[in-house]
Amino acid sequence: MFTGIIQEVGTVARRGANSLTVRCFLRARPGDSVAVNGACLTVAKASRRGLLAFDVSEETWRATNLRSLRAGQPVNLEPALRAGDALGGHLVSGHVDARARILQLKRLPGGFALLKAELPRSLKRLVAPKGSVALDGVSLTVAAVRGACFEAALVPHTLSRTNLARRRAGESVNLEADLVARYVAAALGR
Repeated sequence: MFTGIIQEVGTVARRGANSLTVRCFLRARPGDSVAVNGACLTVAKASRRGLLAFDVSEETWRATNLRSLRAGQPVNLEPALRAGDALGGHLVSGHVDARARILQLKRLPGGFALLKAELPRSLKRLVAPKGSVALDGVSLTVAAVRGACFEAALVPHTLSRTNLARRRAGESVNLEADLVARYVAAALGR
């Protein structure tokens, strides 16, 4: 379980056919869970040189934007919650629902930005104004839902501490709908 509060922006060291290695300062051991751009991955190897290696399944490559990563690209990192940790964002499982295309990232006065992203039809009933989503693992509040897209305001702190400031229109982000909304929708659907 995660919160969507990014602890570090790491850098992709290499991507193999079924592996991803990230350079970072996070302290992790083999077996630990780390959200990489919002996708929960298990640490396979950790080196003293600041490298974390992850095994990546074909399903994870298919469901996320991790396959498009190249060496040198920034990735959002968050270690799994431990008992007693503060829940600063919202409950995030690290199970990516879909890739969503960024439609617009508009810079605003004061260091803010407005991010507009596509909303896949399958997730439309799980995303609501003032609700939560995670984009590339970042906990965000939905500002508006308009047809097949939604908007979220990005505050200066989020822009300075995540990879979202480097994103551009047309790029794909990992989208996870709010965990509570998912269970409410499932219960109402029965």
